[in-house]
Amino acid sequence: MKYRWPLKMAGLFVALFGCCATFLSAEDRPSSAIPNVVVEHSNIYAVPKRFGGWPANHGIWSWDNNEILVGFAAGDTKDLGPNRHAIDREKPEEHLLARSLDGGKTWKVENPSEQGALIPAGAMLHGIAPPWLKEKPWQDCPGGLDFTNPNFIMTLRMTDHHIGPSRFSYSTDRGKKWHGPFRLTVNDPDGKPIGIAARTTYIVNGPHDCFVFLTAGKPDHEEGRVFCARTTDGAKTWQFVAWIGDDPKDGYAIMPSAIRLGTSELLVTIRCRDEKRAWIDSYRSTDNGQSWKLDSTPAPDLGEGNPPSMLRLADGRVCLVYGLRAEPYEMRARLSNDGGRTWGPELTLRGNGGGRDIGYPASIQRPDGKIVSTYYFHDQPTSDRYVAATIWDPSRVPK
Repeated sequence: MKYRWPLKMAGLFVALFGCCATFLSAEDRPSSAIPNVVVEHSNIYAVPKRFGGWPANHGIWSWDNNEILVGFAAGDTKDLGPNRHAIDREKPEEHLLARSLDGGKTWKVENPSEQGALIPAGAMLHGIAPPWLKEKPWQDCPGGLDFTNPNFIMTLRMTDHHIGPSRFSYSTDRGKKWHGPFRLTVNDPDGKPIGIAARTTYIVNGPHDCFVFLTAGKPDHEEGRVFCARTTDGAKTWQFVAWIGDDPKDGYAIMPSAIRLGTSELLVTIRCRDEKRAWIDSYRSTDNGQSWKLDSTPAPDLGEGNPPSMLRLADGRVCLVYGLRAEPYEMRARLSNDGGRTWGPELTLRGNGGGRDIGYPASIQRPDGKIVSTYYFHDQPTSDRYVAATIWDPSRVPK
């Protein structure tokens, strides 16, 4: 079974440009032995005086004909200082889609709200809802969804990144028309509803069977703690499966990215932070999600932190992409030859960032084996944030 990752209007600027990248040297390997894997960069959403960001929150999906769809947020640029996102929180924030039909080289932005779609609706996390956009009432999903439909995609979104609530929408035509929003309700082991801050991460198990990986609000109403939930009736109901990791007392564990490695083996990477540092941990389950054990720390220090984007590649390797929110402000990746137990040297996919407002990647692998990693970036401290893609070739990295 193939597992996909889920993730201005007229006059948008779509630019395509080539660039070279280099790898960070590993302590046990000379830098000259590490090849340049970057094929090219392309712009997805780069509009003057506009902010584009956070593909990881929305989802990414792909098909065998080199079609890719990714979601992201857009708003007006406003400099709020070096430690805050440069988006005007008093202006409307939109949730948009971008589609590529040539494997990530060029992109066309779509505004689903113009079609009555439901992805962009609801409370905005960083700005306010556009005045022309009113979300339809949330419903209970009737169930029966066929997750194995090759044109099926699903997006899971929150209204508050601390305690939710959350909902999901789905499409059966590759994101052209959406159905929903539907309430996303999960009870904890004691039968109490969990406050869910959902982002789009799921694994399809069968026609009506799907895992979702979510962040729960903590008892103090802060974010958060990761858990796994499951539906076996096509999204009519969702059952709690297991917590992933301990309750982080002085920080958070949020924004999971998950893959299946075998019939009963799953791997999840999680964005973590405490009072001293921010990093990415991985957890492994060998009983199909029923229990989890801390496995490795593939990114031990990411400045102020960034979420992971993880893929199982066609050749069996595991790929992890993330942003470094500290100098030198880069998009990076690592590969694992043993199912995520150990990781190769860090690879720089894009360097020379303008500051900490970067990252939130979402990645897919093309039919030809190349990886398309989407993320947001900026080149100078006060320059506009834009959504971009890097096409890179993992086959150039020795196994």
